[in-house]
Amino acid sequence: MSNCSSCSTPVDIKSKLSATSDTPFDDRTKYRSLVGALQYLTFTRPDISYVVQQICLHMHAPTNEHMRAFKCIIRYLQGTLSHGLYLYNSTIDRLLSYTDANWGGCPNTRRSTSRYCVFLGDNLVSWSSKRQSTLSRSSAEAEYRGVANVVSDSCWIRNLLLELHCPIQKATLVYCDNVSALYLSGNPVQHQCTKHIEMDIHFIR
Repeated sequence: MSNCSSCSTPVDIKSKLSATSDTPFDDRTKYRSLVGALQYLTFTRPDISYVVQQICLHMHAPTNEHMRAFKCIIRYLQGTLSHGLYLYNSTIDRLLSYTDANWGGCPNTRRSTSRYCVFLGDNLVSWSSKRQSTLSRSSAEAEYRGVANVVSDSCWIRNLLLELHCPIQKATLVYCDNVSALYLSGNPVQHQCTKHIEMDIHFIR
C-alpha cells in the first residue's frame, strides 16, 4: 500500500467494529504482525491511538472488516506523513488534562472506552485510549471512571516532576464534558446508585 490514496480520517465514524460482523481473515499471524507495528507508531502519533486500540481488540479473531479498518489507518498515515509528536519551548508551570468516554461503545461487551490526553505547558506528554475493565450503567459513570484514570496519570506526572526538582505549583485542571460527572465530583453526599464507584470519587477529590 505504499502508493495508496490518502484519506482525511483514520476511521469510518459510521461503523463500529464487531467480533462477528464479517468473514474471518485468512491470516491471523499477518494481521497481528501488522497491527503490532501500528502499536509502536502510536508512541509518536496520538491521533491514531483510538482506532489502533479498536483493531487491537480483535487480535484473537480478526475479520475482513478489521483488515479494512487497518487499511483505512494506513491510508490516513499516507496523507499525514508530516504529522508527529512535536515538543516546543514552553513553560512547565501548569498541567492540563482532557478526558472523554463513550458509554457502552463496544457492540459485543457494551463496555465503555476512556480516552484522555495530558499537556505540560503547550506540549502533549501523555495520552491513552483504553476500554474500561467493567461495565458502566450510565454515561456519568463511564465518564467518571475516565476522569479517575486521567487524574491518576496526572498525579504520577506531578510526582515525577517533583523528583526532577521541577514541581508544579498550580493545581491540575481536568476538563470533562459530562455535567453529571462534574456534579458527582463536587457533591459531598453519596447515594446508593453511586456507591459502587465510591473509591473513584474519593480518589478524585
